[in-house]
Amino acid sequence: MSEITLSVCVDAVFNGIDTLPAMEKTKEAGYSAYEFWSWWDKNLSAIRAKQEKLGLTLSAFCTKMISLTEPYRRGAYLAGLKESISTANELNCRVLISQVGNDTGAERKSQRASVVAGLKESANLLEESGITLVIEPLNTKIDHQGYYLYSSQEAFDIVHEVDSPNVKVLFDIYHQQIMEGDLLRHMDNWKGIGHFHAAGNPGRHELYYGEIQYAYLFSEIYKSDYRGFVGLEYFPKDDVSKGLAYCQSIADEAFDPHLYL
Repeated sequence: MSEITLSVCVDAVFNGIDTLPAMEKTKEAGYSAYEFWSWWDKNLSAIRAKQEKLGLTLSAFCTKMISLTEPYRRGAYLAGLKESISTANELNCRVLISQVGNDTGAERKSQRASVVAGLKESANLLEESGITLVIEPLNTKIDHQGYYLYSSQEAFDIVHEVDSPNVKVLFDIYHQQIMEGDLLRHMDNWKGIGHFHAAGNPGRHELYYGEIQYAYLFSEIYKSDYRGFVGLEYFPKDDVSKGLAYCQSIADEAFDPHLYL
């Protein structure tokens, strides 16, 4: 069985609230893990102190958003990754999230080769640090027009080609429902997944809004080989406490080992 923990993306769920009070609200809601997007615009020493005081685990955050599809930017990407690894060590975080960049208009084959080469150069840094980098396919229909990587299968293929235990896929259930649907079959590469994100679709609101059956998905994730966090990255439509209580309730039921004896 999996060891799975829900993680609150404070930049989304508590959008508009500063990180430190958002961390407090995460703890008050009964959660033990949180995540955020950018680190370079935050007070890291204050976050570390608050994290220790509250007993929270930082599950993931983004590395610097520099394109991997453009070979001439690889040096800047690697420099940003080094800084992000240092920050991850400072905050005791073991997962970094990476977008791969926009489609440049060049042949997809050459852009993919650039992504793979950049990730291969990143692999040594990641393996030495013990940190996992997860690349994220995004939806290009609604939220991220022009982004290169939208297929989970291509993401898994890239990770397979890079061939490092420290480079995996962030499977964002919301994005992949928009682009692919048939979610369980597309995520059936459990050891290739390093992090999950979840939001309702359509709307990117609470998990009880829309067409995705999260209670069922959570139970299937639990029964899989996945080990890690499921990040709640949605923008609330209702009172925040209602959405977070719902997520915890379906997780408690899905992750109950007595159901699978």
